[in-house]
Amino acid sequence: MSASPKPPIKHLRWYIAIMLCLASELNYLDRQTLAVLIGTIQKELNLTSANYGDINSWFLTSYAVMYLVSGRIIDTVGTRRGFMFFVSGWSLANMAHVFARTVGQFSFFRFSLGVFEPGSFPGGVRAVAEWFPIKERAMAVGIFNAGTALGSMLAAPIVTFIAVTFGWRSAFLFTGALGFVWVAAWAAIYFLPKDHPRLGAEERELILADQKTEGDSSKPAPLSVLLKMKETWGCVLARVLTDPISYFLNFWIPFYFQKERGFDLKQIGMFVWIPFAALTLGNLFSGAMPRFLIARGWPMNTARKSTMLGISLAMPVFCLLVTKVASPAVAMAVVAGMMFCHAAWGNITLPAEVFPRHAIGTVTGLGGCLGAVMGAITQRYIGRVVDDFSFAPIFAACAGIYLLALLLVHLLIGELGKIRQVPAVNQIRSV
Repeated sequence: MSASPKPPIKHLRWYIAIMLCLASELNYLDRQTLAVLIGTIQKELNLTSANYGDINSWFLTSYAVMYLVSGRIIDTVGTRRGFMFFVSGWSLANMAHVFARTVGQFSFFRFSLGVFEPGSFPGGVRAVAEWFPIKERAMAVGIFNAGTALGSMLAAPIVTFIAVTFGWRSAFLFTGALGFVWVAAWAAIYFLPKDHPRLGAEERELILADQKTEGDSSKPAPLSVLLKMKETWGCVLARVLTDPISYFLNFWIPFYFQKERGFDLKQIGMFVWIPFAALTLGNLFSGAMPRFLIARGWPMNTARKSTMLGISLAMPVFCLLVTKVASPAVAMAVVAGMMFCHAAWGNITLPAEVFPRHAIGTVTGLGGCLGAVMGAITQRYIGRVVDDFSFAPIFAACAGIYLLALLLVHLLIGELGKIRQVPAVNQIRSV
């Protein structure tokens, strides 16, 4: 006697969003393990801030190359298999940090981590395009991207506890091993909407309605075509300008509170999760606020750009305030405001609001690649500025970036929420 089919899972697309959130959470938990421990490792292994900047630069060098390559891989092999490959790879690379004892060895293992970690982001944005109608994509990407801040937030208490209890090397082993638990769950849960046995008919129709106008997604869009589109460069330049700030905030904020505010490792574990909690809320806000405005009759383009404008005007206030306040508690609140604003700007969402599914991974990968190149360059200078001066010049440099990025989005992308037509590779060849 055959088993009866299992009933549909209501709102299944939001469970997919949670799985994506957990993937990005693990990505940043692994990435932030070194950032939380660097003060302790510095003392044990006699590393300078410049050494730390160089180590981060090696990570971002491989990250830049593989961000572009990973987007192409995701668009070619599909979201399900692509995620399984990349999450397994970065989990192993993170666990390998237990063997590092020199700057060169740390640089090698960070380089290896950077080979696999980029796959999460073009994969996540493509999965959102596969599972969500256009009007919900900003919210879904906000949930997915909130995992980056959640991972950074959890890294401070979790990594600190493990390091204090078992030694700092154990923290790399534990955080890396968690990725394999996620891979097993992903293999069991993720299928395309048209094939998913637990997706209800009504939700399936809601998801697939927009996709009927997005073209063939069986083959990736040709890069030569995408590079000729100004919308591509609007998405890419937004990442080039704002991604280096992402890397600065994630890699250097724990160290900032150690170096300039006098925190020890236990205080890092107790308090530095707070700015990263604000980062999590900012990611959610980046999708929730436009959705709120759209529900009240605002066009999607106006809702998204108004949200980005408000954030762009608030960011300089926080960037300049943090250099003026004397109290560590007030500085913590100001940094939390800064990180909320950075996440709420929503740079990673843009390709899903402009391009069809078969182009999203490639455009996201290209933007992440060039953003990481800029990140690698700035990381080398950040360490030296911190050694020679302080963090103040770095915060000041961040202040006006968001207004410039928004201007480029407006000029190059134009209307958000209108999907451009891009032929797939097989369509180009048949012409």
